[in-house]
Amino acid sequence: MNTMRTSFQILSALAVFMLVACGGGKKEKATTAVEEKPKVKIAKVTARPVDQIYEYTATVEADIKNNIAPASPVRIDNILVEVGDYVKKGQTLVYMDKTKLVQSKLQLENQRAEYNRINELFKIGGVSESEWEASRMTMEVQESSYNNLLENTTLLSPISGIVTDRNYDDGDLYDGVTPVLSIEQITPVKIVINVSESYFPLIKKGASVDIRLDVYKDEVFEGKVSLIYPTVDPSTRTFPVEIKLPNLKQKVRPGMFARATMNFGTEDHVVVPDIAIIKQIGAGDRYVYVYENGKVTYTKVELGRRMGDQYELISGVEDQAQVVIGGQARLTNGVEVEVEE
Repeated sequence: MNTMRTSFQILSALAVFMLVACGGGKKEKATTAVEEKPKVKIAKVTARPVDQIYEYTATVEADIKNNIAPASPVRIDNILVEVGDYVKKGQTLVYMDKTKLVQSKLQLENQRAEYNRINELFKIGGVSESEWEASRMTMEVQESSYNNLLENTTLLSPISGIVTDRNYDDGDLYDGVTPVLSIEQITPVKIVINVSESYFPLIKKGASVDIRLDVYKDEVFEGKVSLIYPTVDPSTRTFPVEIKLPNLKQKVRPGMFARATMNFGTEDHVVVPDIAIIKQIGAGDRYVYVYENGKVTYTKVELGRRMGDQYELISGVEDQAQVVIGGQARLTNGVEVEVEE
């Protein structure tokens, strides 16, 4: 009886074991089933001539800016202009205190009289040539000092332009640091942009540049390249380019925000749909998935112009390549994919 019970227990255990083993096999079979390949949509891309148009931002500057001030601290008698006034070259702007000028004029007149006396004596041999020469030199020094004081007592405008700063009132003492007035020439004005070194051979002096200012919406002003700096900044690989704007109507003023558009001709570059572009999280790099032989490759690209729903690629993708334009969310570099029609 015990023998039969033991045999029954062994058979039961064996049956349970086989049942578990069979169940486990089915589970393993289910987990090792072939996973579906990610489905993607692709598009063939080609190279074509693309206008090399670039927009640069800059701040409008006066063509010339002059700070008006005497050579040394002195009291201000009278300022004749206000901020916003238009002045002409050579116009009197400020009268400074004349005390030193009057003293210098008296000294010069006395020295001239002395020189004239010695000069008459020299003609008849009454004084030596060295005495005559010393008197003449003293008079010339005094004349130079007087002319310098005259120039720094009556301040004239060296340019035609607009008064943009007035920092004192009548009777103030000029401190020798802050200018009395600032004059800016705004016909023309200029902007300076920094251009990539790759375009150095393409920029020519006199080339036309379209200028837009936010304050004037879509109005386009024509400027011309007036100066190309001869060296490239090694840290940015750019070089400055100066653009002059005639500004005959004086609508454009220093300090305005400007956008300069330059056309460097055309170059053959690959153009891809914008939906193919992927931005790497946490960085400014851009990528596309390139499809070849059933697999996709995560490829870094350099973007050029955006043209509607397409991007110009400066580098990264070859002509006639196939790029993924749908289904990128499930992709990883090198994964096999299934192409949807």
